[in-house]
Amino acid sequence: MSCKRVGVAALLTAVVVGCSSQTAPTAPETSGAAAPPTSAAPVAPPAPATAQPVLRSEPAQIVDDLIADERVLRASGTSDAALVAAARRQQKAYRVLARHPQWDPVVRPRVPGPLLDVYDRNIDARRHLAAMGRGKPTLPAWRVHEPPPANELLGYYRKAEAASGVAWNYLAAINFVETAFGRISGVSTAGAQGPMQFLPSTFAMYGAGTDIASPHDSIMAAGRFLAAQGFARDRDHAIYRYNNSRQYVRAINQYATLIAAHPSAFTAFYRWDVYYNSTAGDVVLPAGYEALSPVPVEDYVKKHPQ
Repeated sequence: MSCKRVGVAALLTAVVVGCSSQTAPTAPETSGAAAPPTSAAPVAPPAPATAQPVLRSEPAQIVDDLIADERVLRASGTSDAALVAAARRQQKAYRVLARHPQWDPVVRPRVPGPLLDVYDRNIDARRHLAAMGRGKPTLPAWRVHEPPPANELLGYYRKAEAASGVAWNYLAAINFVETAFGRISGVSTAGAQGPMQFLPSTFAMYGAGTDIASPHDSIMAAGRFLAAQGFARDRDHAIYRYNNSRQYVRAINQYATLIAAHPSAFTAFYRWDVYYNSTAGDVVLPAGYEALSPVPVEDYVKKHPQ
């Protein structure tokens, strides 16, 4: 493939929507990882559905609330509405805390031992993705829509793993970082397309004559591509060939490890919003966002307060 940087790097540095450059990270190997999950004062008006969740102001409060949300996301019997709210707060908290490394001496000691690895990996991934690009003055020419059902995606990752030998959690992490599990439809500056962000020329080699816009077909093609790049021998080299960035490789390793470690990680990431890193700060692009050409960010946030 070839590097294209739309982004969850707009996502994570919007999630990254990555760059598929199909041409040293420290996360442990997770092939054969855990099986995937099988769902008298006036009253202020509610915030718009597209607005970002509101966090408390102090770093210690932010991390305490984050830990509470991490526990909600791991609890059984939680309603879907509560899971969505917790995942959205979780996402924003990691973005805010990662942006302020000077807070680390205050916030990290407040994370309980069982959640410290989860915290560290999320913060590390976010910082590496954020370092891949600066905020832009315009929002992208994307269409944002609902992703395929989570169980459907999990089936595709498992099918691709069986066919290619590429661990399902790595395919999930790439799908997450590239397009927020297929929420983003758009063409990168280098011409990459589809849920796994392939250049058409690369997809012609690995897509087996299928549809670059299909979640199933693009995930299968990603498995073939990574296998051809030697994933079984040198996982990091293969991921680097997908996107020529050591920071990208590091972030994919961290998210893949988290996804494999606990079912709640995948289901939380699946509920995350599409964020875009702009000169006006983080902007959420909700399902229904559609722009045929770049949109000045200042104009957008006037109509869509964050």
